[in-house]
Amino acid sequence: MFQDLSKVIIFSDLDGTLLDSKKNISDCDIRAIEKFTSLGGQFTVATGRTVQTFEQYRKRLKITVPVILFNGSLIYDYGSKETLYINELPHNAPVIADELLNIFTSAGGEVLKADGTYVFRNNEYEQLHTDICNIVPKYSELKNIDPGGWLKVLFAMSPQNIPEFQNFVSSKNYGGVEFVKSADIFCEMLTKGITKGSALNEYRKIEKFKDFTFVSIGDFDNDIEMIQQADFGVCPANAQDNVKSVADLVLENTNDTGAVAELIEYIINN
Repeated sequence: MFQDLSKVIIFSDLDGTLLDSKKNISDCDIRAIEKFTSLGGQFTVATGRTVQTFEQYRKRLKITVPVILFNGSLIYDYGSKETLYINELPHNAPVIADELLNIFTSAGGEVLKADGTYVFRNNEYEQLHTDICNIVPKYSELKNIDPGGWLKVLFAMSPQNIPEFQNFVSSKNYGGVEFVKSADIFCEMLTKGITKGSALNEYRKIEKFKDFTFVSIGDFDNDIEMIQQADFGVCPANAQDNVKSVADLVLENTNDTGAVAELIEYIINN
């Protein structure tokens, strides 16, 4: 599978995988990525973050190939500043978001579009998200956010309220959208069928990567489809049990102890 490193590309999740608990990329992971790319391999990221909020990490990682953003709704090439793939939420997304806000009155949240992040209700969990992403969002009532170009909607609330939220949206069976838990305090609305895994399949259509071996690594619910769709799916030791159950390889290291570096050494040695 890994005989020719020049035909191998790694897709890594950020939070809980490549980023440590302090939201930094370790020097050992950076060194491993540099070693892998120097041997001809390709490295990129599949994340829920936006074009703007991933830029700081892209520069540190020196990524030269397209990146999967918005949990699979966008594939973006920073080099050419070109959108290679985009899938917007359906027209009923604002109505669904408004209904959920009226029912879950303590929930905060934001609409994410290609041009930025729009916070429609702030709370401590939503504020944590904007702090983590190191952005200054635009604040606006939901009704005043232009309904065009929505890529995902993030709802932020206490971890105790997430299960109730998930059960409710599952019971409603909203048309054209689906929800994925992306952290203990976040649940995201995406176009139905859109995941990091579906974006991986779109990535395979890019001419340069049609004959590549796809390797993916992630730790949480929103990484499951990506792990399943890859030729070789991997997770760090800190991954959730449901992620470990679908991975081809569960690493010994966590995101705090160099899981990505361990994966790269595994590929090189095999």
